Amino acid sequence: MKTVIIDGQGGKMGKMLVEQLKKSLPSLELIAIGTNSIATAAMMKAGADHGATGENPAVVVSSDADIIIGPIGIVIADSMLGEVTPAMAKAIGQSKAEKILIPVNKCNNHVVGSRELPLSEYIKLAVELVESISKEM
Repeated sequence: MKTVIIDGQGGKMGKMLVEQLKKSLPSLELIAIGTNSIATAAMMKAGADHGATGENPAVVVSSDADIIIGPIGIVIADSMLGEVTPAMAKAIGQSKAEKILIPVNKCNNHVVGSRELPLSEYIKLAVELVESISKEM
């Protein structure tokens, strides 16, 4: 199962996702895609199996991923202070992968109806969903 974590800025969310997924599902192969090298490095240090940085890796891995996880901004062009390019958002959005999008109400993007939770709680919920999806595949 090809599981991709995409994050940007400092990579805090991606790092937490990698740590928790490796703890919960140690055999799961995780591919870390950073919108910048700092985010990629944080996810690799946390234990991701493979990593790459930038637009082209995001486009390439999205084409055949089974699960894509990241902040909601990964499907919104020019979000995350411009780190998500239109090509990245399109590739991720059009991917047939199960997408687990974590609501981060920043950069003028708000998810109505979502609860304001600490990031650690969103990570916990995302890991539980990956566990559920992985059992079905």
